[in-house]
Amino acid sequence: AQVQQMSASRTRVLVLGGYGVFGGRLVELLGECERLDVIVAGRSRDKADQFCASLTTDCRLEPAAVDRDGDIGGALDALAPDILIDASGPFQAYGERPYHVVEAALPRGIHYLDLADSAAFVCGISRFDRAAKAAGVFVLSGLSTCPALTAAAVHELSPDLASVDSIAAGIAPSPAADVGASVIRAVASYAGQAVSVIVDGEPARRHALMDHRDVTVGVPGELPLYRRRFSLVDVPDLELLRDVYPGASDIWVGAAIAPPTLHRVLNTMAALARWRLLPSLLPFAALMHRISNRLAWGEHRGGMFVTVTGRGPSSESVQRSWQLTANGARGPYIPAIAAAAVVRRVSAGESPAAGARPATREISMKDFNRYFASLGIRTGVREQASGSKASLYQRVLGDAWFQLPETLRTLHGEFSTTPDPAEVPTTKWRGRARVTRGGGVLAKLVCSVFGFPPASDDVDVTVEFQRKQGRETWVRDFAGSRFSSVQYAGRGAYEGLLCERFGPFRFGLGTVVEEGVLHLPIRRWDCLGLRLPLWLAPGSNTREFESDGRFRFRVDLSLPVIGPLVCYDGYFDEELSASTTDRAPNFARAR
Repeated sequence: AQVQQMSASRTRVLVLGGYGVFGGRLVELLGECERLDVIVAGRSRDKADQFCASLTTDCRLEPAAVDRDGDIGGALDALAPDILIDASGPFQAYGERPYHVVEAALPRGIHYLDLADSAAFVCGISRFDRAAKAAGVFVLSGLSTCPALTAAAVHELSPDLASVDSIAAGIAPSPAADVGASVIRAVASYAGQAVSVIVDGEPARRHALMDHRDVTVGVPGELPLYRRRFSLVDVPDLELLRDVYPGASDIWVGAAIAPPTLHRVLNTMAALARWRLLPSLLPFAALMHRISNRLAWGEHRGGMFVTVTGRGPSSESVQRSWQLTANGARGPYIPAIAAAAVVRRVSAGESPAAGARPATREISMKDFNRYFASLGIRTGVREQASGSKASLYQRVLGDAWFQLPETLRTLHGEFSTTPDPAEVPTTKWRGRARVTRGGGVLAKLVCSVFGFPPASDDVDVTVEFQRKQGRETWVRDFAGSRFSSVQYAGRGAYEGLLCERFGPFRFGLGTVVEEGVLHLPIRRWDCLGLRLPLWLAPGSNTREFESDGRFRFRVDLSLPVIGPLVCYDGYFDEELSASTTDRAPNFARAR
């Protein structure tokens, strides 16, 4: 009844920390709801005034001076909000009475939400469940990236799995993103401290910022982030996901602090705190905050991953990974989305059930996706299943595979997992091409070493695909001029990339799909396993697309200093028998 009354009139929402990094983004997201009165509160009335004046919203904004550590009860009586959202933090440092805001809201019948990511705070909110139900209000804690978004991603990935065996997640903020002082204080509070995790099905102790995993975050069909080191963080997910998925034998959550140099410094300082050479990193929090917001080199994108490994309906091993990327300006909105989604529901006449609990089941991925779409944040899913006969490109592209035109999917078709070399499936395609080459002596020498074809305005071209156990050998033949390469899905440092090997050189290629065009930019390369600097890598403008019902390609290669090497573009429109040159049906007939 209380919720229906709010939805019929106007809903007053008080945001503590409303002009901060995440609170400010939350206010912006709430701004699209016309039936809201949003009270932007913080210690400084001047800052609240300035922030409200800087926004144009559909809701009404009201600045206020509220100190959450002061007379919060008096402030609530004066402002009379229907919903209180604590977006201030750090929740890890709330002192002897961490829940005094909740305790002030409950007897006044005010609904409570927070953006907490403190394990102890979020997991302890259930103590107010009986009082919240008696008051007829909802008290939801953890409406932040961790645990609300990670939990939503795990639920999205696992509904049809017979079991969930392991969960891993990580957040990689952009070096250009604003990092609030409360975030840095939170990290400093637990750096080097023991954290409870699940390893091999048993509770174990690891130390925050001292346990690492290297991961490449890459949304299918998007340019992946450069490989990042993720270090263990103390977040509620480590305990809450254990309760939801008791069969999981490994649960791990980390963060990739940017830039990497700062991350390594924090790893070292965490080790000093671990061995009690430093009592805590909290005294360094202010310095860490200043440094983190000044060291902004690196690509201005952030990302996130959630990976679930389990057993499918037929007991087959399945690994699914949800991936997210956002540019530097959009990432800080993500921790505010869950709270905005709850308020939006209440404003529309819906409401969470009364009671106090962590917010691991309140927000679905559908709720998040609505905001991701409006913010230009990209997400996607990759899946690996034992016994899968998905093609190499389908496995690398994930769900972006279905964004490709049918001609591209036909040519990059399925492969067989048979170990018998006599049964290795081979396909062959014929078409026409035009070839141009660089005119310098060095360019000609490089082209000769790799066997690139001579210049020609119009030449017959074939490509033969020899597919075996997930690898593809491409044999290209330009009217008798042949050269080959081997392609396979990258692992380790090349995770998330399509690897192509030419002799001693290995190239890690991004697989980017834009409006049906597949682009293959170079993201990493090495020679005989020795990593080479990217600025020395060949310039590559490689793309595949469909035109006039044909598979078309363009490969344009150049080298620093040397200049253009070779460019060949053309099409394939005939499939040939693997053992003869007899014509097989073309693309249109093959479909």
